Amino acid sequence: MNNLHYYSKNVGDLESKPAKFTYHIFEQTFTFNTDLGVFSKDYIDFGTQVMLKAFKPIESEFPILDMGSGYGPIGIIVSKLYNKQVIMCEINERAYNLSLKNIKENNADVIAYNSDLYEKISDSTFSQIITNPPIRAGKDIVFKIYDGAYERLIDNGELWVVIQKKQGMDSSKKHLLELFNNCQIIKKDKGYYILKSIKMPS
Repeated sequence: MNNLHYYSKNVGDLESKPAKFTYHIFEQTFTFNTDLGVFSKDYIDFGTQVMLKAFKPIESEFPILDMGSGYGPIGIIVSKLYNKQVIMCEINERAYNLSLKNIKENNADVIAYNSDLYEKISDSTFSQIITNPPIRAGKDIVFKIYDGAYERLIDNGELWVVIQKKQGMDSSKKHLLELFNNCQIIKKDKGYYILKSIKMPS
């Protein structure tokens, strides 16, 4: 499979081989439907696992956004673990359709959009935004995710990013420092970094 597929809108004529797996975290079990043409179809990737174990919600009436949500693991797990409403955005139509199935499968308080970045939620505001960004889509796309997050976070809202050192952690941290005027390394594990930036009140 061409590795460009997973962050493209449509996977074209790629065949379908539906699969399902379970994932255990913090004494809860989740079930995910997956398929060819989506990111990390056989298991929850290590970076996402590091993020899920590091993430802490803040007290807020505003929802959390999972940007580039794939078939839904981050958004669904965060919603269930912390009893939070989560919005998910995903450009890949196959991954988006799987996420709808996974929301029902796990009975999660999640709304999913088939959206090119923030296109479908341009006027929305969030307490926290979580992203495992599509590095292979290129730095421009990744930085658009960061810039859009800054615009849509409430004061004292947080952007959480998981990224590998070898796939641009340093440039991401530099951009986040320029954008938010802060960027904290929350955790690092086997080359994966969890970065957090807070939108300070103006």
